[in-house]
Amino acid sequence: MQKMVITPHKSLWSIDWKELWRYRDLVGMFIRRNIVVQYKQTIIGPLWYIVQPVLTVIMNMIVFGGIAKMSTDGAPQILFYMVGNICWFYFADCLNQTSTTFSANQRMFGKVYFPRLVVPIAVVVSNLLRFGIQFMLFVAIYGYFLFNSAEVHPNAALLLLPVLVVMTGGLGLGFGILVSSLTTKYRDLTILFNFIVQLWMYATPIVYPLSMIGKRSLRTFIMINPMTSIVETFRYATLGQGYFSWALLAYSFIFMLLLLGFSIVIFNSVQRSFMDTI
Repeated sequence: MQKMVITPHKSLWSIDWKELWRYRDLVGMFIRRNIVVQYKQTIIGPLWYIVQPVLTVIMNMIVFGGIAKMSTDGAPQILFYMVGNICWFYFADCLNQTSTTFSANQRMFGKVYFPRLVVPIAVVVSNLLRFGIQFMLFVAIYGYFLFNSAEVHPNAALLLLPVLVVMTGGLGLGFGILVSSLTTKYRDLTILFNFIVQLWMYATPIVYPLSMIGKRSLRTFIMINPMTSIVETFRYATLGQGYFSWALLAYSFIFMLLLLGFSIVIFNSVQRSFMDTI
């Protein structure tokens, strides 16, 4: 019989990658659970993956494109809003769902041992299904405009799309596990956090292009947002419209790495005693 000795982390920033790999089957199980449970008792089930972005884009077109008359830099409105929304949905889903890692799984964590990072990692991976379905919907509509309109101009930046997806998931994971660690002790932060996420969406160029922000201080504030370069690069790659900057993209990538490192330190610190706190 093979024996396994469970020992505490030697340092707060360490990740036992070999241990995570040994529990890859558990990651797969959590991924399946997340996908099934989310729409288990709904009428149209996974079709919500398509219905939600379609309804959101329609509302964006009516409110921001029709009533507010906001510019889309010459890009088709439906594609402009869809790009921003599918990026934001993936980020927000990863962030919101990983932010409840400790509180939502406290009973399971108290009964059996496994690497706690398995849960948030499974969330980020399972949300790729939703992102993939919404992205294929975008590709279908994009293909129509590509062959019937001169308003879209794809370019070599399309090669960066996998990197943008990784960055989006990494930012959602980093912020999510950080918030989850903090809310084990300070529960009222959950209310504040939900409010911040709602405001955060408007600080990201989802329903407006970065080019329409003329005030320098406000533009700088929006560019500090690490999601800004991801959304703008996604638009630039697919539509040929948007602000593309290697420096800004590098900033977001470095921000993601530092955030993940810091979040893992806090996560490892909290997981040692969270059962006594929560």
